[in-house]
Amino acid sequence: MTTLLSLDSVAKSYGSLQVIDNLTLGLAGGEALGIIGPNGAGKTTMFNLISGNVTPGSGKVFFQGHDISKKDPATRCHLGIGRTYQVPHPFGGMTVFENVLVGACFGAGHNQHQGGAIARAVLEQTGLSDKANRLAGALPLLDRKRLELARALATSPKLLLLDEIAGGLTEHEVHDLIAIIKQIRANGTAIIWIEHVVHALLAVVDRLAVINFGKLLAEGAPDSVMNDPQVRSVYLGVEASE
Repeated sequence: MTTLLSLDSVAKSYGSLQVIDNLTLGLAGGEALGIIGPNGAGKTTMFNLISGNVTPGSGKVFFQGHDISKKDPATRCHLGIGRTYQVPHPFGGMTVFENVLVGACFGAGHNQHQGGAIARAVLEQTGLSDKANRLAGALPLLDRKRLELARALATSPKLLLLDEIAGGLTEHEVHDLIAIIKQIRANGTAIIWIEHVVHALLAVVDRLAVINFGKLLAEGAPDSVMNDPQVRSVYLGVEASE
């Protein structure tokens, strides 16, 4: 399969704090990669490096074979990188439809007519059609998570970055979210998903990577990675001798 995204020996530090340390990682088109690791491991910083919120101190980020290491977030969005954030921050005074329309028009560059059609399709896909005219600020948590996802999808991403989108949801809500993400995958969108709700990841991803202290600790088939003694010790708190 063709490589869609690659991080080539990427590093990022803040003063003496090394947050990402010589990280090399790749993703094929249409693939779903899960990312796990302890809090503070550098997972969200990795997303910031991919989406353009920060630039690497060294190393390079490639997307579709092009070096995007110094491209700003808007440019990367137009190239096809969409992102959700761990804590949804919709435009609370705008309707659900208007929030998604912003993604289609400004994130993907569509005119208002095209953007409206895309927004309606995305709202249907994420189960928000019946809430299209509600103010985004009045939504409960699950619907805010869905709206965060819908806004990212409206940018027509080739790569979708999901940052702990299942966090805070009930088991039933997580099940509904998994179904939506599986459908996104079926439509051909590649996904990198950071998540602490591991069973949700395992229901979707092809491959799992573990990050610890900004370094790649393990990578491979999900079952193999979860049974790795070092991963069990670092991430699950299980002694390797058990």
